[in-house]
Amino acid sequence: MKTLTVGDKAPLFELPDENGNTVALADFIGKKQVLVYFYPKAMTPGCTIQAQGLRDSKSALEAKNTVVFGISPDESKRLAKFCERDALNFTLLSDVDHKVADDFGVWGLKKFMGREYDGIHRLSFLIGLDGNIRHVFDKFKTKNHHEVVLDVLNELN
Repeated sequence: MKTLTVGDKAPLFELPDENGNTVALADFIGKKQVLVYFYPKAMTPGCTIQAQGLRDSKSALEAKNTVVFGISPDESKRLAKFCERDALNFTLLSDVDHKVADDFGVWGLKKFMGREYDGIHRLSFLIGLDGNIRHVFDKFKTKNHHEVVLDVLNELN
C-alpha cells in the first residue's frame, strides 16, 4: 500500500453516488477544493460520528470553497440509507471494487481483534484547485476529524 502524499497528482475518478449518479473529480478541478475522505463502512458507529461532524461543518467548509466526498466500498443503496438516516448534506461515493481506494493508497491489510483482512484505512485527502494533494489527514479521531480539517483549511487559505 503506497499512500499518496502532499504534492502528488490526485487520481481522477468517476464513481456512483448514493443515488446512482456518476460523479467525476475532474468536474471540480479548478473550481473547488475537494476533501476526499475514505471510511470503512456506512452506518457503523465511527463512520457515523465522522460523517455527522462533516455534515455539521458544511457551511464552514463551503466558506473555504471546499466540497466533501465520502468514499467507501458500500453499494449506492446502502449509502442512500446512510444519507437519509443521518441527514447527510454531502456526497457519498460507492467504490465497491476499491479501485479508487487502491489508487489513493488506502486499501490494504488491517488488523482488528486478532483478525487480519484487507480493507480501507481511514484517511482523508485535501485536493487543491490544481488537482494536487494539498494535505493528507492521517492523524485524527472520528469525533474530531471535521475540526482537524477546518484547522488545516484555516492554515492553508
